[in-house]
Amino acid sequence: MPAPRPPRFPGLVDTHCHLDYAPMIDDLAATLQRAADAGVEQMIHVGCSRASAPRAVALVAPHAHLFAAVGIHPHDASEADEAALAEIAALARGAKVVAVGETGLDYHYNRSPPDAQKRALAAHREIARDLDKPLVLHIRDAHADALAILDDAPPLPRRGVVHCFTGTPAEAEQWLARGYLLSFSGIATFPQAEGLRDAARLCPADRLLLETDAPYLAPVPVRGRKNEPANVAFTCAHLAGVRREDPAALAVQAGANARTFFRLPAPASA
Repeated sequence: MPAPRPPRFPGLVDTHCHLDYAPMIDDLAATLQRAADAGVEQMIHVGCSRASAPRAVALVAPHAHLFAAVGIHPHDASEADEAALAEIAALARGAKVVAVGETGLDYHYNRSPPDAQKRALAAHREIARDLDKPLVLHIRDAHADALAILDDAPPLPRRGVVHCFTGTPAEAEQWLARGYLLSFSGIATFPQAEGLRDAARLCPADRLLLETDAPYLAPVPVRGRKNEPANVAFTCAHLAGVRREDPAALAVQAGANARTFFRLPAPASA
């Protein structure tokens, strides 16, 4: 059965996707066209390993509406030695690289030891500071330790965003109190995610971002399929209902937040 077609909300920005994964990369032009048809005007493609970071910079280069973030995922933090971090710092200087990450702590899987994850997060924090770029944070079952690491240094001028936020309302308030943004993915549409929707309700309008994390976490009504940037429109529609807002207005607001936060240029459609 064909997948339901996303609604169209002009102004959307998918602030976190991995376009170099199948099936998106197999026909990138079609993937980008479907996103445009859903109103997605800009996307941030994340290279989150030593191998994928340079590919991310190369992938976005020919596309005016694509931008990159580069870092080493907490799953791969054991590989974040001095040489790898120097490579990330060099790549992050690129004009189309708008953030450092994704980095952070993932105690759910612990694919790298917690101490290695903490060291990598602290190192990415300093790269972001040196380059005056925001952090893209992956935090799972580790909010207290992540906040402690970020609190253990002067605040970053550009702060960062907790991507694919899955914390509690209380954890959301802790990040917001420190000046961070929260980005909501398709998880917010899952039936069991009422606590996450409570966090979305309390998030100020100017601190909320939308993302797919494609190819992962496809929202209802396409849950179980490979995700892609066009589907951020489904998440926008769902969260607008949760927040009792007009979905077209939420798309514009979240897109404006992304452009301000990541310092994106005005999209060509503007």
